[in-house]
Amino acid sequence: MKKFISWNVNGLRACVKKGFEDTFRTLDADIFCVQETKLQEGQIDLSLEGYHQYWNYAEKKGYSGTAIFTKEEPMAVTYGLGIPELDTEGRLLTLEFPEYYFLTEYVPNSQGELKRLPFRMQWEDAFRAYVSSLAEKKSVVLCGDLNVAHQEIDLKNPQTNHQNAGFSDEERAKFTELLEAGFTDTFRYLYPDATGIYSWWSYRFNARKNNAGWRIDYFVVSDDLRGKIADAKIHTDILGSDHCPVEVDLNI
Repeated sequence: MKKFISWNVNGLRACVKKGFEDTFRTLDADIFCVQETKLQEGQIDLSLEGYHQYWNYAEKKGYSGTAIFTKEEPMAVTYGLGIPELDTEGRLLTLEFPEYYFLTEYVPNSQGELKRLPFRMQWEDAFRAYVSSLAEKKSVVLCGDLNVAHQEIDLKNPQTNHQNAGFSDEERAKFTELLEAGFTDTFRYLYPDATGIYSWWSYRFNARKNNAGWRIDYFVVSDDLRGKIADAKIHTDILGSDHCPVEVDLNI
């Protein structure tokens, strides 16, 4: 069985000061992914014994960025989508293993008044085409901060957040399109009615203390892996970021 972890650390250097390496060792994942690293090459010296490290940096300093730490060395690594106008922010890494592709993604935030929604929609369509093409070749495991609460049970206050970034009809529809293209939301597949379990809380208004959160961090797998999902977890007790780590255990 493989154990996979994904965590939006909201600044890896800051998270390291809050115990990231202890959490990393405790969770002991086969593959551990982070989003929003907010750093450039050479700005951190992370000694993770037994892991291969792969980084995709944003061109803009202190912004976005993803990384994957894996015990097994991949056959190949791909950075981004291969579309120049979408690949300047370090949002995607793809690792190829003999039996499956493994991706971590940090989906663009649509921002206030949905001013970046057109860019987000462009990303969504390009990414769905990309991951669908991979799934035609072999199984796919996808994780990351997908910046959308798909259903009303995926956030504490759906009524007051309707059409806000992360809960717009357009973003939710794109996630539905992804699932309909042959993919499964692992947590919701195992726990279709679970409520009050979130992966992100605003730093404002005591949101985490009051559990006024959103489930926007996911593990999604190609449908052929549904029967191999052993468990899906959201580690709400782990601090260090405004997000918490999410996990999937797969019998692969």
